[in-house]
Amino acid sequence: MTTTTTMTSASSEPAALGPLLQSIKSPRDVKQLADEDLPKLAAEIRHSLITSLSKTGGHLGPNLGVVELTVALHRVFSTPEDKFVFDVAHQGYVHKMLTGRADRIHTIRTFKGLNGFLLRSESEHDAYGAGHAGTALSAALGMAAARDLAGGSNHVIAVAGDAAFTCGPTLEALNNIAETTRKFIVVLNDNEWSIDKNVGAIARYFNALQTHHTFASVRAKAAEFVEKIAGKAARTLAHKVEEGAKNLLFPNVLFEKFGLRYYGPIDGHDLPLLIRTFEHLKTLHEPVVLHIITEKGRGYQPALDNPGKFHGLGTYQINDGSTDVSATPTCSDIFGRTVTNLAKQDPKIVAITAAMPGGTKLDVFKNELPDRYFDVGIAEEHAALFACGLATQGFSPFLAIYSTFMQRAYDMIIHDMALQGLPVRLCMDRGGLSGDDGPTHHGLFDIGFLRHIPGIIHMQPKDEDEFVDMLHTMAAYHAGPSAIRYPRGAIRGTPMKATPALLEIGKAEIVADGTDVALVGLGTMFEMAERTKFLLEAKGLSVALINPRFIKPLDAAVFEQYARKCRVICTFEDHVLLNGFGAGIIEHLHSAGLHTPIERIGWPDKFIEHGKPDTLREIHGLTPEAAVVKILAHFS
Repeated sequence: MTTTTTMTSASSEPAALGPLLQSIKSPRDVKQLADEDLPKLAAEIRHSLITSLSKTGGHLGPNLGVVELTVALHRVFSTPEDKFVFDVAHQGYVHKMLTGRADRIHTIRTFKGLNGFLLRSESEHDAYGAGHAGTALSAALGMAAARDLAGGSNHVIAVAGDAAFTCGPTLEALNNIAETTRKFIVVLNDNEWSIDKNVGAIARYFNALQTHHTFASVRAKAAEFVEKIAGKAARTLAHKVEEGAKNLLFPNVLFEKFGLRYYGPIDGHDLPLLIRTFEHLKTLHEPVVLHIITEKGRGYQPALDNPGKFHGLGTYQINDGSTDVSATPTCSDIFGRTVTNLAKQDPKIVAITAAMPGGTKLDVFKNELPDRYFDVGIAEEHAALFACGLATQGFSPFLAIYSTFMQRAYDMIIHDMALQGLPVRLCMDRGGLSGDDGPTHHGLFDIGFLRHIPGIIHMQPKDEDEFVDMLHTMAAYHAGPSAIRYPRGAIRGTPMKATPALLEIGKAEIVADGTDVALVGLGTMFEMAERTKFLLEAKGLSVALINPRFIKPLDAAVFEQYARKCRVICTFEDHVLLNGFGAGIIEHLHSAGLHTPIERIGWPDKFIEHGKPDTLREIHGLTPEAAVVKILAHFS
C-alpha cells in the first residue's frame, strides 16, 4: 500500500531536515544506519523533497519514485569509487541528498544553488553529467571499459527509465555491452512514464512483463531464490525458473538476446529486497539487468494523481499540489491550438512529437485529430526521418521538438530534409534561455546549427500575433524545410488578429526609421531593442528599429540600407553570439563591401548556468543599459 504525505504549508526558509537525514554527510553514513532506520530515512527524504521543491519547483515525481532505489545503491555500493550513471539525471536529487548536499536541497534550480541535474563539477560523487535521455548506458559502458583496461575492480551501475529504451543510443549500447565487459549492472527503473505516458512496442513489452499474471507468480518464486542466496546451485536454479517462465510467455526476451542476464521485475520500493538483490549482483561476473517497478510520485498524492504535471513543474501548494495558472497563453499553447486549427483546414497536415505532447501542447492535436498525430517516443532522429518520409508522400509534417533536443536530429536535417528539399516544418519550443533548467536545456545553439544549411527557412516572431502568422506561412511553404524558434512561456502577451497573415519569405519589418543607430531585435529580444531605442533617443540620437522576422534568408536590402545610412547597427538575440544571428549580418555586410560597425547583444561563448532569466541577462550583459554603453562608444 502506498503511504502518502500530507502537509499544509511550506516555509520560505530552508526545509528542516529529519534527524537521520541530518546525519548523512556522505554515503558512508548510509552504511552505518541500522536496517530498521532505512525506511525512516526514506520518509525523511520524501518530506524534504516535497517541502523544498514546493518553493523552487523541479522534478518532484521522478525523485519520489527512486528514493528506495537510491538508498539501496548507496547502502551496497561505495561512491565515488563505484560509479552511478543516472540517465537524464533529473532523478538525481536523492543521490545529491545522500552525498553531502541535503542541507542545500532547498537551493535546487536557483541561481548559485544546486543544479537540477547531475554535474561532475558539483560533486565527486556525480560520475557523469546529463540532461538528455538515452545517455546512461553508453557512458557507463565507457567507464566499465576504462576500468577493465586499467585492471580495476569497481562497479559501474547505469540507472535508466523505461522510456530511455526507446532511444537509439540506449539500444546501440545494449548491442555492445556483452562484447565489451563482463562486469556491468543496468537498473531498468520502470514506472511507465517519461514525461508523458510512454508509447511504442518497447513500452508495451515492459507493461506486459509487469502485468502478466502467470509471469508475476513465477517471478515471485524466482525472487525468493534471489533473496535466499545460497551458492551457485541456488542462483542457477533461480535463473532457470525465471528464464523458463519468460521463455514460455515471451520467446524473444529482449535483454537476454543482447547477452545480459535479466532479473526481475521486482518491487522498487522494497528496500530489503533491493539491498539483498544488489548484494547478489555485486558478486556476478556477467552483465546484468535488474528490472524494478516503481511508482512515479510515490508518497505524495497529488503527484500520484497527476504524474505528467509533477514530472517537472514550478512552485506548488503542498496541501493539494495546485499551481498558479497564468491567464496569458504560452507560445506552446498557441502553437498547439494553431497547428490543430490549420490541420482542420488541410487534411495533409500531420503533427509529430518525441514523447512531449504535454510540453509542446500537441495534446490538443492528439485529442481532436488523433489519426494524424504521432508520438514516436524519445527518438528525435527517428522523428525527423519519419517526418521526411511523410513529406515525400505529399503530407505536411509539423515536427515539434525542444531546441535543445533538436540537436539530436542534426544529421537528418542536413542529409534528409535539406538535401532533398523536403517541406518538413521544425517547430523548436524553448528556443533561447530556459532559465532554471540550466545548460542542458537552454536553446541557445539552433541558429548556429541551422543558418548555414542550404535551402532552409528559419524565423522567430517578436510577439504572439506574428507567431501565428509564421505558423500559417510555414503551412503554406512547400519548397523545402522551414524552422521556427519560440520561447518557453509567453513573449509579450499580445492579442492576435482574427485572420492570420502570410508573410513574405525573407522580408523584415521596419518598425521605425532612423539615421544614427539601427537596432535589430530578433524575436523575444525585440522588446529589449525597444527599450534601448527609448534610452538612446533620450540622448538625442535618431534610432531605427527593425524586426528581422527571418534569420534565414536575411533581408539583404534592409540591412544594406541601414548599414549605409547609420553610424552603427546593434543586434539583439537570445542565442550565443558565436555563429549567431548578428554574426550572419556581419558576414553579409562584409561580403557586400559595407563596413559599418556592428555591436551584438547575446550570450557569450560559454555554457550558461541556471537561474532566473533576468538575473542571467544582467550578469552576462544582455540589457538595454549594456547596449547603450556599446553604442555610445561610437559617438564619442
